[in-house]
Amino acid sequence: MPDDSRIEIGRAKALLTKKLHSRMPAPGENPTAIAGLTLYRGDKIHTVGNCLYRPLISMIIQGTKLIRAGNEEYCCTDNDVMIFGVDLPANVMITQASPETPCMSLVLDLDKSLLEQLALQTPHKTLNNNYIAGGALKQTVEPEILDAFSRMVELLDTPERIPVLAPMIVKEIHYHLLMGPNGSHLRSFYALGSPNNQITRAISWLKQNLTASVLVEELAAQAGMAPSTFNRRFKEITGISPVQFQKRMRLHEAQRLMLTDNMDVSGASIAVGYENISHFTREYKRLFGNPPRKNIMMIRSNQ
Repeated sequence: MPDDSRIEIGRAKALLTKKLHSRMPAPGENPTAIAGLTLYRGDKIHTVGNCLYRPLISMIIQGTKLIRAGNEEYCCTDNDVMIFGVDLPANVMITQASPETPCMSLVLDLDKSLLEQLALQTPHKTLNNNYIAGGALKQTVEPEILDAFSRMVELLDTPERIPVLAPMIVKEIHYHLLMGPNGSHLRSFYALGSPNNQITRAISWLKQNLTASVLVEELAAQAGMAPSTFNRRFKEITGISPVQFQKRMRLHEAQRLMLTDNMDVSGASIAVGYENISHFTREYKRLFGNPPRKNIMMIRSNQ
């Protein structure tokens, strides 16, 4: 027989599901008035495809997703929370959804500065410096996290309260993550000076310098590691090498430029550092399955 806490979680989730249905009348991405909070709905089983997750927490409210991230595969149900501690390439498939019972999730961007601040302020078991955590972490939804998200959704009904109360709830969620079952793992990415934090900083550098040539030796030196150690730790966290990681980020940024800024293929390829449009087109097709123009047309037709 389920314990009382699971019964309460079930009731709270049922109420939250009902509220979200009214806020997500159609499938797709639904930004909110709370900075960093997005609602997602999917009505059918389909492959979302390759994406690049930013640091975030995603709570599945209904339905099931299969996420391949780093070197792992995660089946996520409405009992689960996914945490992406760093920017991470992934492949996503919605495996259980219908118009009557859509796949719904709440996503909150993680604030790196807030995590660094709370990592210094909160006591927690520290990990051995040789420990390497994958960038994606999965855990069972906890009452505190569910309650905080529920209160955040309720805030959407009183927008005048959002500027004062939303930041407090956001900080509370970050605190619960650091104190929860994956807290030590998440903390390792944001504890200043730790080896995993050095990889996090290298990822930030790559993200901010998309067009720069990547020299693993220089990145390793900045992190204070031997190149072989740096490369191994980077791949353990992200699933790919620094050079491959930058390539993924370039291609995702090019896709964004074409989708949201209406940039043409040539302009997008140059903007992200490609000198040869044919080379860009080949690598784009290898990642997304179709050449740039066709890929963008397909995405727009499905929106």
